[in-house]
Amino acid sequence: MHPSRRAYVEEGAPDDEDGVDLANIPVDHDHFVPANAAGIAPEKASAIISQFERKRRAAAIAVPTDDGRVRQQLRSMGQPITLFGEGPGDRRDRLRELLTQQAEEAGGGGDLQMQEMTQDDTGQGDQDEEFYTEGMSELCEARRAIARYSLPQAKARIANQTIESTIPLRTHIKHRKAIKERLADFELFGTQIAGDRPVSLVRFSPSGETIAAGNWSGGVRLLSVPNLDDERVLRGHTDRVGGVSWYPNATLPGTRVSPESVNLATGGGEGSIHLWNLAQDTPISTLSGHTGRVCRVDFHPSGQYLASASFDTTWRLWDVNTATELLLQEGHSREVYALSFNTDGSLLASAGLDSIGRIWDLRTGRTVMILDKHIKDIYALDWNYDGHRILSGSGDGFARCWDLRLVREAGVIGANRGGVTDLRWFKGEDCMLPPARDEKGEVQPKKTGTFFISGGFDKNVKVFSADDWALEKTLSGHSGNVLGVDVTRDARWIASCGHDRTVKLWGRDDGESV
Repeated sequence: MHPSRRAYVEEGAPDDEDGVDLANIPVDHDHFVPANAAGIAPEKASAIISQFERKRRAAAIAVPTDDGRVRQQLRSMGQPITLFGEGPGDRRDRLRELLTQQAEEAGGGGDLQMQEMTQDDTGQGDQDEEFYTEGMSELCEARRAIARYSLPQAKARIANQTIESTIPLRTHIKHRKAIKERLADFELFGTQIAGDRPVSLVRFSPSGETIAAGNWSGGVRLLSVPNLDDERVLRGHTDRVGGVSWYPNATLPGTRVSPESVNLATGGGEGSIHLWNLAQDTPISTLSGHTGRVCRVDFHPSGQYLASASFDTTWRLWDVNTATELLLQEGHSREVYALSFNTDGSLLASAGLDSIGRIWDLRTGRTVMILDKHIKDIYALDWNYDGHRILSGSGDGFARCWDLRLVREAGVIGANRGGVTDLRWFKGEDCMLPPARDEKGEVQPKKTGTFFISGGFDKNVKVFSADDWALEKTLSGHSGNVLGVDVTRDARWIASCGHDRTVKLWGRDDGESV
């Protein structure tokens, strides 16, 4: 493997301390450019399209996940079975590249190569390879519990969407126009230095009154909103904190979530996951099993389960009550960096440094869709409240919207020059509620899902409309790369953090919500 490529893989994340700072490297990816766009050289546009097509062809070629079979296939092709410093993931990628070259030279498609590679030197086909192992009984029960939880949620969501479908188009246009005008009024409200090292991620509590900010020192600071005063520092990780997730409805008045129970989950670079309450500064439980850095964690909407993404190329599902690992899911050839549950809790999306995203049905364990158009590492994923659209943010500078119902990409946004490190779709207080009605009894559109925010290597936080993907506001103020962004459920505040060691709070000039 080329030394520069291996160095990039080893750094491989937007919040690596010694990573390459792409903010000052001009990247011509910050706008979606069709092949026939004016001002773009035809040969350049053709090269970009060819690169995307080649990547899709490569992704369609089946490569064994077992390292022994990968070595055997390389040997049968007359290639070295390993190179200096090459790991199993690198070896698998090298085999995929060789098979892609073979397909191009032969002038055939990926299906031919898939058929050829199912045969090994012993004459045995893929039908002898075991693609799964039997799970524990707890996993079976968890899948049933997830189905029992998600089906009523999906039924209620579809009923609400049926009501929303009766709203006239003119009402939608007027509603979106008003929101766009209010989004343009966001400005910097406050800044807080959150440590002596960069701040990797920020997440608002469900009430919007507290920000959890994880930093590279291994600590998590709880900051009050809007004053950004230190409420508490949670210490337990020995390496940088990457994942931060609040328990569903934690800190909301009138819920059953008490300060003495699980309120927060964090993942660290040492590979452990800590569960915290709001009554003490030390973890109340630790989930161990990952052999690599934990980059992101996310609570299932039911609160019973937690998912974690790791540099060990897996994502895992945990039972929060028993601290038991229910599922170790493979499927990515490189480090898994991002994951996200949909609002129903039936699906989970995962993505990472292989530039491929996968959507998993948690009730069956099957992959239902592959997100395969990014050409660089994927660092961020977030579902819309509608349950079938998901955003992905990548080091290629694009945010892409994928529609599960259409099983294809539904939109491309040139988000942050140099790379997108985090993004959040606005899911408001009316997310799962029936649509409101005005004094005349007419159904009104929801604010939920009308915009999203992103942060990246260009040191900016950007606010985009979700109907036409137009840029509504650029929030500039960070002196380093932005690593994390979030928005409150009432859309009153936006938070961001980054390499400049600060947490910044953004709000409208009138102090009101969108």
